[in-house]
Amino acid sequence: MLSDLLVANLDNALRTLTGQHVGSNRPYPGRAVPDTLLRPWERQEAGRMMRVNHAGEVMAQALYTGQAAGTSDPQLRAQLEHARSEEEDHLRWCQTRLQELNSRPSLLSPIWYGAGWSMGFLAARQGRAANLGLVVAVENQVEEHLNEHLDALPADDDRSRAVVAQMRDDEVGHAETAESLGAGKLPMPVRMAMGVFSKVLTHGALWI
Repeated sequence: MLSDLLVANLDNALRTLTGQHVGSNRPYPGRAVPDTLLRPWERQEAGRMMRVNHAGEVMAQALYTGQAAGTSDPQLRAQLEHARSEEEDHLRWCQTRLQELNSRPSLLSPIWYGAGWSMGFLAARQGRAANLGLVVAVENQVEEHLNEHLDALPADDDRSRAVVAQMRDDEVGHAETAESLGAGKLPMPVRMAMGVFSKVLTHGALWI
Protein backbone atom coordinates (compact mmCIF):
# COMPACT_ATOMS: atom_id res chain seq x y z
CA MET A 1 0.00 0.00 0.00
CA LEU A 2 1.09 3.56 -0.70
CA SER A 3 0.73 4.55 2.95
CA ASP A 4 3.01 1.70 4.08
CA LEU A 5 5.59 2.72 1.48
CA LEU A 6 5.52 6.33 2.61
CA VAL A 7 5.91 5.36 6.26
CA ALA A 8 8.80 3.00 5.48
CA ASN A 9 10.60 5.65 3.43
CA LEU A 10 10.10 8.32 6.08
CA ASP A 11 11.30 5.92 8.78
CA ASN A 12 14.49 5.17 6.86
CA ALA A 13 15.15 8.86 6.28
CA LEU A 14 14.75 9.69 9.97
CA ARG A 15 16.89 6.75 11.11
CA THR A 16 19.60 7.64 8.62
CA LEU A 17 19.73 11.32 9.55
CA THR A 18 19.56 10.74 13.32
CA GLY A 19 22.10 7.91 13.50
CA GLN A 20 19.63 5.16 14.45
CA HIS A 21 21.17 2.50 12.21
CA VAL A 22 20.10 -1.14 12.16
CA GLY A 23 21.56 -2.85 9.10
CA SER A 24 22.48 -6.53 9.15
CA ASN A 25 24.38 -6.23 12.46
CA ARG A 26 27.70 -7.29 10.99
CA PRO A 27 30.55 -6.55 13.42
CA TYR A 28 32.59 -3.37 13.14
CA PRO A 29 35.62 -4.16 10.92
CA GLY A 30 37.93 -2.07 13.09
CA ARG A 31 37.06 -3.83 16.35
CA ALA A 32 40.24 -5.96 16.45
CA VAL A 33 42.55 -3.32 14.94
CA PRO A 34 44.48 -1.15 17.43
CA ASP A 35 43.83 2.57 17.07
CA THR A 36 47.45 3.69 16.76
CA LEU A 37 46.76 7.03 15.13
CA LEU A 38 48.09 9.46 17.75
CA ARG A 39 48.97 12.75 16.08
CA PRO A 40 46.05 15.23 16.47
CA TRP A 41 46.40 16.66 12.97
CA GLU A 42 46.33 13.17 11.46
CA ARG A 43 43.23 12.25 13.44
CA GLN A 44 41.61 15.44 12.16
CA GLU A 45 42.55 14.54 8.58
CA ALA A 46 41.21 11.00 8.99
CA GLY A 47 38.03 12.41 10.52
CA ARG A 48 37.41 14.62 7.50
CA MET A 49 37.88 11.67 5.16
CA MET A 50 35.56 9.46 7.16
CA ARG A 51 33.01 12.29 7.13
CA VAL A 52 33.07 12.15 3.33
CA ASN A 53 32.57 8.38 3.49
CA HIS A 54 29.70 8.83 5.94
CA ALA A 55 28.06 11.35 3.59
CA GLY A 56 28.39 8.87 0.76
CA GLU A 57 26.66 6.22 2.86
CA VAL A 58 23.84 8.62 3.73
CA MET A 59 23.32 9.07 0.01
CA ALA A 60 23.55 5.30 -0.58
CA GLN A 61 20.79 4.73 1.97
CA ALA A 62 18.60 7.24 0.18
CA LEU A 63 19.51 5.91 -3.25
CA TYR A 64 18.60 2.29 -2.53
CA THR A 65 15.46 3.34 -0.65
CA GLY A 66 14.32 5.44 -3.59
CA GLN A 67 15.12 2.66 -6.04
CA ALA A 68 13.15 0.13 -4.02
CA ALA A 69 10.23 2.55 -3.71
CA GLY A 70 10.16 3.20 -7.45
CA THR A 71 10.21 -0.38 -8.75
CA SER A 72 7.20 -2.63 -9.19
CA ASP A 73 9.38 -5.75 -9.39
CA PRO A 74 9.22 -7.56 -6.00
CA GLN A 75 12.37 -9.61 -6.63
CA LEU A 76 14.37 -6.54 -7.58
CA ARG A 77 12.97 -4.67 -4.58
CA ALA A 78 14.16 -7.49 -2.29
CA GLN A 79 17.65 -7.32 -3.83
CA LEU A 80 17.79 -3.56 -3.42
CA GLU A 81 16.64 -3.84 0.21
CA HIS A 82 19.39 -6.40 0.89
CA ALA A 83 22.02 -4.04 -0.54
CA ARG A 84 20.51 -1.16 1.44
CA SER A 85 20.89 -3.17 4.65
CA GLU A 86 24.59 -3.70 3.94
CA GLU A 87 24.98 -0.01 3.21
CA GLU A 88 23.38 0.67 6.58
CA ASP A 89 26.19 -1.36 8.14
CA HIS A 90 28.61 0.98 6.39
CA LEU A 91 26.78 3.98 7.78
CA ARG A 92 27.02 2.57 11.31
CA TRP A 93 30.72 1.78 10.91
CA CYS A 94 31.50 5.28 9.59
CA GLN A 95 29.57 6.80 12.50
CA THR A 96 31.58 4.69 14.96
CA ARG A 97 34.87 5.72 13.41
CA LEU A 98 33.87 9.38 13.38
CA GLN A 99 33.12 9.18 17.10
CA GLU A 100 36.48 7.51 17.75
CA LEU A 101 38.20 10.34 15.88
CA ASN A 102 36.17 13.02 17.71
CA SER A 103 34.71 14.11 14.40
CA ARG A 104 31.13 14.55 13.15
CA PRO A 105 28.89 13.81 10.17
CA SER A 106 28.38 16.36 7.41
CA LEU A 107 25.93 19.13 8.27
CA LEU A 108 24.61 18.78 4.73
CA SER A 109 23.32 15.22 5.26
CA PRO A 110 19.66 16.14 4.54
CA ILE A 111 20.74 17.47 1.14
CA TRP A 112 22.71 14.30 0.34
CA TYR A 113 19.72 12.19 1.39
CA GLY A 114 17.20 14.13 -0.67
CA ALA A 115 19.39 14.07 -3.77
CA GLY A 116 20.06 10.33 -3.42
CA TRP A 117 16.40 9.38 -2.94
CA SER A 118 15.29 11.46 -5.92
CA MET A 119 17.98 9.98 -8.15
CA GLY A 120 17.11 6.43 -7.10
CA PHE A 121 13.36 6.85 -7.54
CA LEU A 122 13.68 8.46 -10.97
CA ALA A 123 16.01 5.70 -12.18
CA ALA A 124 13.61 3.04 -10.94
CA ARG A 125 10.75 4.58 -12.91
CA GLN A 126 12.80 4.14 -16.10
CA GLY A 127 12.69 0.35 -15.78
CA ARG A 128 14.76 -2.55 -14.49
CA ALA A 129 17.82 -2.03 -16.69
CA ALA A 130 18.14 1.64 -15.75
CA ASN A 131 17.52 0.88 -12.07
CA LEU A 132 20.29 -1.72 -11.99
CA GLY A 133 22.47 0.44 -14.22
CA LEU A 134 22.38 3.17 -11.60
CA VAL A 135 23.64 0.67 -9.01
CA VAL A 136 26.59 -0.26 -11.22
CA ALA A 137 27.47 3.35 -12.06
CA VAL A 138 27.27 4.53 -8.46
CA GLU A 139 29.11 1.57 -6.98
CA ASN A 140 31.91 1.88 -9.54
CA GLN A 141 32.33 5.51 -8.56
CA VAL A 142 32.33 4.61 -4.87
CA GLU A 143 34.86 1.83 -5.39
CA GLU A 144 37.23 4.29 -7.07
CA HIS A 145 36.70 6.82 -4.30
CA LEU A 146 37.35 4.28 -1.53
CA ASN A 147 40.50 3.04 -3.23
CA GLU A 148 41.74 6.63 -3.23
CA HIS A 149 40.99 6.92 0.48
CA LEU A 150 42.84 3.68 1.23
CA ASP A 151 45.92 5.31 -0.29
CA ALA A 152 45.34 8.77 1.21
CA LEU A 153 44.53 7.92 4.85
CA PRO A 154 47.35 8.61 7.33
CA ALA A 155 49.94 5.82 7.26
CA ASP A 156 49.21 4.75 10.86
CA ASP A 157 45.42 4.63 10.48
CA ASP A 158 44.94 0.88 10.08
CA ARG A 159 41.58 0.99 11.86
CA SER A 160 40.02 3.35 9.31
CA ARG A 161 41.57 1.27 6.52
CA ALA A 162 39.91 -1.88 7.86
CA VAL A 163 36.53 -0.13 7.70
CA VAL A 164 37.08 1.36 4.25
CA ALA A 165 38.42 -1.91 2.80
CA GLN A 166 35.34 -3.86 3.90
CA MET A 167 33.07 -1.15 2.52
CA ARG A 168 34.95 -1.26 -0.80
CA ASP A 169 34.58 -5.04 -1.05
CA ASP A 170 30.83 -4.77 -0.42
CA GLU A 171 30.44 -2.08 -3.09
CA VAL A 172 32.21 -4.27 -5.64
CA GLY A 173 29.82 -7.09 -4.77
CA HIS A 174 26.77 -4.85 -5.21
CA ALA A 175 27.95 -3.77 -8.68
CA GLU A 176 28.69 -7.35 -9.74
CA THR A 177 25.25 -8.52 -8.58
CA ALA A 178 23.52 -5.70 -10.45
CA GLU A 179 25.42 -6.56 -13.63
CA SER A 180 24.43 -10.22 -13.34
CA LEU A 181 20.77 -9.20 -12.98
CA GLY A 182 20.72 -7.26 -16.25
CA ALA A 183 22.00 -3.73 -15.60
CA GLY A 184 21.96 -1.40 -18.56
CA LYS A 185 24.55 1.29 -19.24
CA LEU A 186 23.42 4.77 -18.31
CA PRO A 187 23.62 7.51 -20.97
CA MET A 188 26.83 9.52 -21.02
CA PRO A 189 25.18 12.81 -19.92
CA VAL A 190 23.75 11.05 -16.85
CA ARG A 191 27.12 9.56 -15.95
CA MET A 192 28.80 12.94 -16.40
CA ALA A 193 26.22 14.59 -14.14
CA MET A 194 26.82 11.88 -11.53
CA GLY A 195 30.54 12.59 -11.67
CA VAL A 196 29.95 16.29 -11.07
CA PHE A 197 27.63 15.60 -8.15
CA SER A 198 30.18 13.17 -6.68
CA LYS A 199 32.76 15.96 -6.63
CA VAL A 200 30.25 18.34 -5.02
CA LEU A 201 29.50 15.78 -2.29
CA THR A 202 33.17 15.01 -1.69
CA HIS A 203 34.25 18.63 -1.34
CA GLY A 204 31.11 19.71 0.51
CA ALA A 205 31.28 16.93 3.10
CA LEU A 206 35.02 17.36 3.55
CA TRP A 207 34.52 20.73 5.24
CA ILE A 208 30.81 21.13 6.07
